[in-house]
Amino acid sequence: MQRRDFLLTAAASLAMPAIARGADAKVLKFVPDADLASIDPVWTTSYQTRDHGFLVYDTLFGTDAQFGVKPQMVEGFTVDADKKLWTLKLRSGLKFHDGEPVLARDCIASIARWGKRDAFGQALMAAIDAMTSPDDRTIAIRLKYPFALLPDALSKTAPSMCPIMPARIAATDAFKQITDPTGSGPYRFKADERVPGARAVYERNPDYLPRQEPASRTAGGKIAHFERIEWVIMQDPGTASAALQQGEIDWWYTPSADLLPLLGKSAGVKVDIIVPTGTIATMRFNQLQPPFDNPAIRRAMLGAINQADYMIAVMGDDKRLWHDHVGYFCPNTPMASDAGMTALTSPRNLDQVKRNLAAAGYKGERVVLLAPMNIASTKALAEVTGDLFKKIGLNLDFQAMDWASVVQRRVSQAPVDKGGWSVFQTSWSGLDQFNPAAHVFLRGNGKDAAPGWPTSPKLESLRNDWFRAADLASQKKICEQMQLQAFHDVPYIPLGQTIAPTAFRGDLADMLDGLPLFWNIRRA
Repeated sequence: MQRRDFLLTAAASLAMPAIARGADAKVLKFVPDADLASIDPVWTTSYQTRDHGFLVYDTLFGTDAQFGVKPQMVEGFTVDADKKLWTLKLRSGLKFHDGEPVLARDCIASIARWGKRDAFGQALMAAIDAMTSPDDRTIAIRLKYPFALLPDALSKTAPSMCPIMPARIAATDAFKQITDPTGSGPYRFKADERVPGARAVYERNPDYLPRQEPASRTAGGKIAHFERIEWVIMQDPGTASAALQQGEIDWWYTPSADLLPLLGKSAGVKVDIIVPTGTIATMRFNQLQPPFDNPAIRRAMLGAINQADYMIAVMGDDKRLWHDHVGYFCPNTPMASDAGMTALTSPRNLDQVKRNLAAAGYKGERVVLLAPMNIASTKALAEVTGDLFKKIGLNLDFQAMDWASVVQRRVSQAPVDKGGWSVFQTSWSGLDQFNPAAHVFLRGNGKDAAPGWPTSPKLESLRNDWFRAADLASQKKICEQMQLQAFHDVPYIPLGQTIAPTAFRGDLADMLDGLPLFWNIRRA
């Protein structure tokens, strides 16, 4: 849709009678970073799919604003004396969107499917001996060894969540996308109104049973104040900015950095930070294909990276909005350290990088860079990388596409001449890199890992040690060792942390923080 069409729509809306505007008051129009590439939050770690997931599905546990884990679909739970038997009791009256009751066997099937793909879920499943349902509301989980983080795993928000879906849908192979969006959450996905590249629509689920406690992130009472949530896909930042200022949309999740000053001065618009841990940009290598199957070549790449170049390209010169000197754990969180950081902070010398690449065995192999052009931040990352790769003599194949295409393409393990890839860049919530449990890109479990598929037995061993560490000091020490190992194996390269504000109409109130959540929020 062109800006002229938006302005015509705005003019028409001003002339609408009061009853029409009243109907619109029950609709929230939201502009995400990118289109919804998949409706399956188990199949992909795409944030748009995760955000879709929290609309459509509920979870057994939730996480509040203080990172505390609270029962959500679970009424309560017990743990036996040897800490190997967890018994979870579901709240009564829970229903799926098709009106069927949520049963313990549905939850068991959902956990099992999610646990095949999610990094934290894989650790939990490794500890589980058996899951059974003594009755329709009881989930009994027998462990091989104590796993105190079980509720944490089932409450996680990033990069994926453990969505509770009917067992018939959860029976779908975890490596294939589901097609039935029937869920358990406060909104229902309107597949009949889906327009790829333009719109995704959700309607309030009248059968959803909120908890009684106040909402706090993904915990507490998920009260849906809007009858409809409409995701409006706008690839052009100027169009989105104009639409927000005109009141044609209600919420633009991540405005372009260069438009923030304008939006901050616009009447009726608020700009605020709702994700204080920000996002961490990353360069991910395909370790199944040349040239980045060679760890020496990946290590040589470390010397080429200047995080400030990436951060300035994404957020501009205002250092309040970004940080460099970022390692493998989110800055200013307990697991972050300076271990091995000279690999990224020592003086940069691109001529030396060229020599190091040659010494490591680079022979001019084609490097396919997946470059999404429809998200300003990832576009900027790709452009900086494309320029850098040329400077250090890589045989670059810069393939421009949209983010949804990247999400589909990056799962290919084929050689580059058969539709494969070499490098892509993405940004993770800082919470995703809070500790080893949820840190998808810090896995070393080969073809079971996220796209890129690094193999590092040492990283995996250290991660297992972290789960069993006796105290915080021991966990921190293990994370220092993990960071040193990551600088040796280079599963990916951190590119810096951005602290991106969000922008929304001033009549929205009670917006929750942490991620884009669509309950509790209302029109004041």
